[in-house]
Amino acid sequence: MTANYTKYLLNFKRPSGTSRGVMTQKETWFIALEHEGRKGIGECGILRGLSVDDVPNFEEILGWTCLNINLGLEFLLEKLKEFPSIQFGLEMAFKSLESKNKFTLFPSSFTSGKASIPINGLIWMGSKDFMKSQIKNKISQGFKCLKLKIGALDFKTEINLLKFIRSEYSYGDIQLRVDANGAFSVNDALEKLNTLSDFQLHSIEQPIKQGQIEHMAALCEKSLLPIALDEELIGVFDRGNKEMLLQVIKPHYIILKPSFIGGFQGSNEWIDLANKYRIGWWITSALESNVGLNAIAQWTFNYDVKIPQGLGTGALFTNNFTAPLQVDKGMLRYDNNLEWNVKI
Repeated sequence: MTANYTKYLLNFKRPSGTSRGVMTQKETWFIALEHEGRKGIGECGILRGLSVDDVPNFEEILGWTCLNINLGLEFLLEKLKEFPSIQFGLEMAFKSLESKNKFTLFPSSFTSGKASIPINGLIWMGSKDFMKSQIKNKISQGFKCLKLKIGALDFKTEINLLKFIRSEYSYGDIQLRVDANGAFSVNDALEKLNTLSDFQLHSIEQPIKQGQIEHMAALCEKSLLPIALDEELIGVFDRGNKEMLLQVIKPHYIILKPSFIGGFQGSNEWIDLANKYRIGWWITSALESNVGLNAIAQWTFNYDVKIPQGLGTGALFTNNFTAPLQVDKGMLRYDNNLEWNVKI
């Protein structure tokens, strides 16, 4: 078996903002496998500034992985525990190599085009007018759940945006989630959460920065608004530490991004623990190309999810790869009339 890797830059259609800053490009890496005439492809969706494996020697580790590909998937996954995006790329690539169609990793009624996955519409930060236009556009497209990035604008401006939405659409019309990406300070987070709860929101993701476990636990206990952990899961590798985190914080939900938390294997472990402690969860992409998004979507469908997932990011880029993944009326579906066109 041989392996090689390639870097690829995804270009955003327009600058996309969160409380961590504005993105115009997204770096990603691909692992290509070949064995006895068969080929497989996997994506290592690192996100600079956030992924735990955003380290200076990332490319060196990726090169080592390709040189040692014949050590096998199980050995490499254990060896690369601190490189979750590479773990995910390897899982994907080996699954792709074994599959009849290298892009059909988990055959199902989703990949046959007979079933679809509910997803949320993503609203990026920007000016008040820009955010309003995004909201109206997503609702006109048939989305029933919107996720708003908050924490970078003045809090009063963000509250006014929520007032605008709720003046036009009731909770029964549109489910709203917000994502602060850790933007709130410990000192005023609870007050802000309780203010946000007035707008009948589904939940808020990561209100304060990760690593403040006692403060996050207190917020989960006292907040009137349900809290979902996102960045908090990054860098927690061992099952025992995962379980301890959930036991201490007691979140209402956790958000699973396979590229950040060790691929399918790492995500399955989090899901097992969440179910054990009756913690809700949903799955989202981490701004991968359609190659990675495709793998995440197919794996997600196997869980028979009922609530909207965060898998509607494929259309964000000008140079994403043509794929069967299509968004229609707030659902992600597979259109087998569309062929893959991956040129790396």
